[in-house]
Amino acid sequence: MPKSRIRKKDEFTPPPAKQAASISLTSGRSWVAPLMLALFLIGLAWIVVFYVTTGDLPIQSIGNWNIVVGFGFIAAGFVVSTQWK
Repeated sequence: MPKSRIRKKDEFTPPPAKQAASISLTSGRSWVAPLMLALFLIGLAWIVVFYVTTGDLPIQSIGNWNIVVGFGFIAAGFVVSTQWK
């Protein structure tokens, strides 16, 4: 039986190392995180105050719509969070 030829393999050269991307925390949108957190907390506080005071506060005349207002603040916080980089 004939003997097979031995093939010479090329030496393995690893790909060049990638440089780590530098992350700038002060990219000009430093207002986004504080505003987002403030909107979340205002919405949460609005709903909590409504439940704790059994509907007397924050605005008694709108009744259960206070819950919608609270969730509106929270939704606005999520909208602002899309601008965070």
